[in-house]
Amino acid sequence: MSLLPREQRSLFGEILDWMLTPLLLLWPVSLVATWLVAQSIAGRPFDRALEYNVRAMSQLIAVKGQRAEFVLPRPARELLRADDSDTVYYQVLGPRGELLGGERELPLPPALQALGSPAIDEVRIRDDVVKGFDVKVAYMWVNLPDGSEKPALVQVAETLEKRSVLATEIVKGVMLPQFVILPLAVLLVWLALVQAIKPLNQLEERIRARKPDDLSAIDGQSVPLEVAPLVDSVNDLLMRLTDSISTQKRFLADAAHQLKTPLAGLRMQADLAQRPGASSEDLKQSLRQIGRSSIRATHSVNQLLALARAESSSAVMLHTVCDLAELTMSVVRDSVPRALDKHIDLGYEGTQPGTIGGTVLGNATLLKEMMRNLVDNAINYTPSSLEQPGIITVRVLTDPFGRTMVLQVEDSGPGVPAAERELIFQPFYRALGTEADGSGLGLPIVLEIAKQHNASVSLEDAQPGINPTGARFVVRFTSVARPDD
Repeated sequence: MSLLPREQRSLFGEILDWMLTPLLLLWPVSLVATWLVAQSIAGRPFDRALEYNVRAMSQLIAVKGQRAEFVLPRPARELLRADDSDTVYYQVLGPRGELLGGERELPLPPALQALGSPAIDEVRIRDDVVKGFDVKVAYMWVNLPDGSEKPALVQVAETLEKRSVLATEIVKGVMLPQFVILPLAVLLVWLALVQAIKPLNQLEERIRARKPDDLSAIDGQSVPLEVAPLVDSVNDLLMRLTDSISTQKRFLADAAHQLKTPLAGLRMQADLAQRPGASSEDLKQSLRQIGRSSIRATHSVNQLLALARAESSSAVMLHTVCDLAELTMSVVRDSVPRALDKHIDLGYEGTQPGTIGGTVLGNATLLKEMMRNLVDNAINYTPSSLEQPGIITVRVLTDPFGRTMVLQVEDSGPGVPAAERELIFQPFYRALGTEADGSGLGLPIVLEIAKQHNASVSLEDAQPGINPTGARFVVRFTSVARPDD
C-alpha cells in the first residue's frame, strides 16, 4: 500500500503523455538509424573509386621474360598521394608473393592467409587496419599473361576520414531540420488535444451553469461519441434522482397531512377543555380524546420512522440465519393481549422452531417489524365481538425441495376488493368504508422489508365465494438458509 496520497490524474496530461512519449522515444532511434544509413551511403562513391583504382593498376602489370613487373607512372603516383584528408596505400604482389610496388605493410586478404583459391578478376572490399588507422581496402587477384598458375595481387587502401565527414554532413542535413520540426510537432499535438478536449470543457460549463433545481436530461447529441455513454449514465442518474425527490416530496406531504389530523384534534380538545362553564365530565372527555390523539400521532411517527429505517437499511443490512417460525411465534405472543382486548382469536400454525429448512437469511429486527405490521393490520381490520369473535391465523410453511418458505397471515375480516389490492401497499392509503385506526404505513413497510429480503408479497381471499371472504397476506421467501450455510 502506498504511504503517499495518490494524486488525481489529468486526462489531458495522460493523453498528452501517451502521444508525445512515442514521438520522443523514436527520435533518438531515428538518429541512430540515419547515422547507419548515412555511413552506408557515404561509403559507396569512395568504394567505387577504390574499385576503379584497383582495376586501373591491374592493367599496369606486365611480364618481361619470366618476371612480372609493375610500373606506376609518376602522375598517377602523385594523384594517389594528393588527397589532403585521407591517406591512400597500394600494394602489388607477384605470383610468388614478391612485392612489385607499393606498401609492404599492407595486410594480405583473408583468402590468401587461409590458402584458399581466390576469385580471379573480381574486386572485393574489406575493412582492415594499416599503421593503427582503420582503412577500407579494395583488392583483386589478376592472372598474368605468361600463363602462371598463381595470380598476382593488387590492393588499394584508403583511410575513412572523407567517409566520416560525408556521413556527418548527411546526418546534419537530415537531423537538423528535425530540431525545428520536433518542437513544432509537440506544439501542434498540444493544440490539437486542447481543441479535441474542448467539448468536455463546454459540457462542464453547461452543467455548472444549471440551477440547483434543474434535473432535466443533458443533451447527448452535442457531445462526442466517446462521451455519450457517460452523458447517458448521468441522465439515468438524474432521472432516478428526480423520481426519488418526487417520492420524498410526496411522502413528506402525506406525512404532514397525516400528522395534521391528530394535532388538530389535540388543539380542539384543549380548547374545549378551557371553555367557560366546562364540567368535570367534559374535562375528562377532552383528556380522553387528547390521549387517543396523542397515541395516534405517536403511532404515525413510529410508523414513519420504521418506514424510513427500512428504506435506508438496504445498503448496510447485516444478513444472518433467522428461524422464521421462532420470530413469528414471538410476534404472535406479543400481539395476544391486544387481540384479546378486541375478542379476536389469534393463533399460530405450521412449522415449529428448530425445524430443518425453517431458516432464512435476513435481519431479525426487520423481519419481526414486518410480521408485527401484518398482524396489527389484521387486528385493525377484523370485526370482532364477544358473540362473534374474529379469527386470525398466522402460519409458517416450508418447502425444503423448492428451498422456499411462506409466511401467511389470514383473517376473517371483510377482505380487500381486487381493485384496491395494489393501492393498499402505497403509503398512507387506507381502504374506503373502514373505521379502523391506522396510519396507512404498515403495508408499505411490509413491502419494503420483503424486497430487502428478496421476498414477494401477495394478497388473496382467505375464503373465496364466502361472505365475508377474509384476507390472506402471503410472503414468499427464496433466500432459505440450509443447515450447512
